[in-house]
Amino acid sequence: MTHFSHKRRSPSPSKRACCLPIGLGYWLAMFAILAAPCDAGHNGNKGLEGVESGTFLNDERQFFTTAEGLPSDEVNSVAATSNGTIFAGTDASLARFAGEVFESVADASQAVAHVTAWGEGIVFVMGDAVMSYQNGDLATLVSLPAEWKDAIKLTSLGGNKSLLVGTTQGLYFLKDDGLTPYGGFREIATNDARVSAISVSPTGDLAIGASTGLFERTRQGQWRRILPSSGSYSWAPIDVRGVTYDAQGRLWFAGPQGLGVRTEGEWQLFTGIEGLPYDDFTSLTVGSSQTWMGTTIGAIRYHDGEWNYRRGLRWVPDDHIREIAVAGNGDAWFATAKGVGRIERQQTTLAEKAKFFEDEIDKYHRRTPYEFVLSVGLKAPGDKSEVTQYDSDNDGLWTSMYGAGECFAYAATKDPLAKQRATKAMQAMKFLSEVTQGGEHPAPHGFPARTVLPIDGRNPNDHDNREHDLKRQNEEDPLWKVIEPRWPVSEDGKWYWKTDTSSDELDGHYFLYGLYYDLVAETEEEKEMVREVIARVTDHLIEHDFQLVDHDGKPTRWARFSPKELNRDLRFSTGLRGMNSLSMLSYLKVAHHVTGDEKYQQAYMTLVDEHLYATNTLVPKRQMGVGTGNQSDDEMAFMCYYGLLNYEDDPELRKNYLISLMPYWKLVEQERNPLFNYIFASCFDNIENGTYKRETPRSALEDALFTLQRYPRDRLTWGFRNSHRTDIVPLEGGWFEMWWKEWGAKKGLLRSGYTVPVDEHFVEFWNKDVWSLDEGGNGSTLCDGSSFLLPYYMGMYHGFIVESRQSTDGH
Repeated sequence: MTHFSHKRRSPSPSKRACCLPIGLGYWLAMFAILAAPCDAGHNGNKGLEGVESGTFLNDERQFFTTAEGLPSDEVNSVAATSNGTIFAGTDASLARFAGEVFESVADASQAVAHVTAWGEGIVFVMGDAVMSYQNGDLATLVSLPAEWKDAIKLTSLGGNKSLLVGTTQGLYFLKDDGLTPYGGFREIATNDARVSAISVSPTGDLAIGASTGLFERTRQGQWRRILPSSGSYSWAPIDVRGVTYDAQGRLWFAGPQGLGVRTEGEWQLFTGIEGLPYDDFTSLTVGSSQTWMGTTIGAIRYHDGEWNYRRGLRWVPDDHIREIAVAGNGDAWFATAKGVGRIERQQTTLAEKAKFFEDEIDKYHRRTPYEFVLSVGLKAPGDKSEVTQYDSDNDGLWTSMYGAGECFAYAATKDPLAKQRATKAMQAMKFLSEVTQGGEHPAPHGFPARTVLPIDGRNPNDHDNREHDLKRQNEEDPLWKVIEPRWPVSEDGKWYWKTDTSSDELDGHYFLYGLYYDLVAETEEEKEMVREVIARVTDHLIEHDFQLVDHDGKPTRWARFSPKELNRDLRFSTGLRGMNSLSMLSYLKVAHHVTGDEKYQQAYMTLVDEHLYATNTLVPKRQMGVGTGNQSDDEMAFMCYYGLLNYEDDPELRKNYLISLMPYWKLVEQERNPLFNYIFASCFDNIENGTYKRETPRSALEDALFTLQRYPRDRLTWGFRNSHRTDIVPLEGGWFEMWWKEWGAKKGLLRSGYTVPVDEHFVEFWNKDVWSLDEGGNGSTLCDGSSFLLPYYMGMYHGFIVESRQSTDGH
């Protein structure tokens, strides 16, 4: 296992300092909502009923290429027979899935253009013939004109005794070893009889998707062109690329206008407005309870009103889906130019998912004997057999958040392993404020390092040097700190420790300090460890005018909390006043709670009474509405709200902080962020005052659970693309146009009003901008699952999640 230094770019001043405050009217409305008296107390929502989560289904994918037995990665077609056998037609030959790998079918060693199920066997187009494969026997059914062989669609009419063949010249059926035009279709299809799809209903009706429209022949022999209509929609479909009947006899079709389904004569039509993610279709198929669509950019599943968009290497081997087959067990199989993909639905629970992530962290993600938890690099995309560990600017933050999750885990489950993990994280944070003492460049007492690297690795100062700092100061951030060395050596000579520690780190540290003290520390020795650490870091802040001061005697770039800067220095007050006031008040409140030392409460009240820090928190960050903020600030702020509101019992100050919290949460509500939602729900006071009632919206808990259930086990950094989707409403206009030009990022949300679900983009930490629609990535980084574990165990601890083994409907 190798190690190297990895730099995570800090937000630039333009990102940290957003443009304008949200409207005054909005704040006045929030004040009116929150103006009712507040009950003092540490834990809001004591009576809030949790949301039940039993077993549910998650998608897991698997890819098959020539390495797994395919004759060729160029797969043209897939089929699932009635007995569950999967066949793939490739450019080299026909292949059959043998349980774990594919194997070639003997004597079918030419290019296969199309495969379709025919009872327990298949029929397929190979070379210039239609072939059948039944019970291991291969037979030629009919020869084809050369110009037809690459544009054939096959289906059976009444079991496996009659075969329909769709071609560029129309519809035919197999009769006496020859092909005969199917009566009436060419006449109704007029001048263009190209067939794209064929399906037969359980009662014998026949539907045809063709270039000129959607057609149906009843079992009585009557042809008609179908013109679906529903509400304000009235369609005359053309270029129909998919058509199928499901087991209930419902007719589905897919074309450039959208997706349609007819149920007992009534049509339901779907476009992006109704949630259809994309409409450049290539295929359409149904399973027992789900409808799958292939498109030129990914696959789509529709079930019971819910859409799932599956594109990119997290889900499919190639975005251009040539065909989809759904097996009887619900697995979906995809034919692509880069192999076969399979998505299977696996029953799981939140607890099982948490166990998986914890095991993965123990296996891959613990760096140094202090076990800092962070993502790892991979030797090859998707290959976890060899990993490379590295540090980041925010090791203290991420390890603290991991440790906080384990604190909640221990409180909720009393699992000794959770306590061991939480203690290890707490000891790592303790070490960060010790390693900076002594040596050639000692920091003032109580200064915590960002992170550490072993001395036997490369010297990080070769890159992080004065020249690099000056370049960054000149080109990116005029306030960037120039410090040398950026990585001093510890007194024992074993570690490089990183300077210029930020408010991000402190927010994470203090979040962990309070949780470990309250939920994990049981012995006096354990409690004293927390008191010692929090006292020395907090004393450092107070002694240096509420700033972190580095070994050069100067404040760090971001850990600036002093009244003179936040209230009177425009370089810092514009973007940091509200956020850093919130942070410092939270630090002092947590320190007072843990140590019981009144000097921290006195410092707290000085900032509140003389420097208006509580008032500053009323606008924790200035922005122009949803999608315009910086999620790193959001993550930091919500952790600070948790400590501040858990330990503040003054009714007027609680009211002040709730007036700050409520509109902040409204700005992120559409993100369905489980961490933000659970912190909000745990801090917000439910109040009944006569006819007036203030309470946490039920949706906060439901949306959080939605994200946790959809959170994928695949933690590889596969890129994602959503800006092309038909169900996206782009965030446009002045500020966003400026953002696109400066950062090249398109932003938007679903027409449902929410951001794209977590399994259709990627979240490493909850500082992720989920409004951003596209992101690169090739699967060469394996991220840990801390961003699942923290909100999950928090939800369990607060009773927001009620986990049971009750099964879902099995979709």
